Amino acid sequence: MAKLSLFERRRRRVRTALKSRAGGKPRLSVHRTGQHIYAQIIDDKDGRTVAAASTLGGKSSGANVEAASKVGKDIAAAAKKAGVTAVVFDRGGYLFHGRVKALADAAREGGLEF
Repeated sequence: MAKLSLFERRRRRVRTALKSRAGGKPRLSVHRTGQHIYAQIIDDKDGRTVAAASTLGGKSSGANVEAASKVGKDIAAAAKKAGVTAVVFDRGGYLFHGRVKALADAAREGGLEF
């Protein structure tokens, strides 16, 4: 069996910790690439995506903190529209720094609780 990368080990550790303290709340999952950043609110009970936002359709690139903040505001607005107010934040294997932190802070300002 192949060894897991440090990123994959960190991602699995974060996901395992979230499952223990989620308490039935949906999960705000973040994925980032060099050019874009994506956010989804996932209901793990039903296995469906409740709301999503990304920099794909926008005019700005996701390679900066400002675009990540805009995605955070967009995901908070989409969550309110879907009736979700409280989530658990799944940063994946990414460190809570830079674009991921900016997205989380903007989502909190937009009304999401986590």
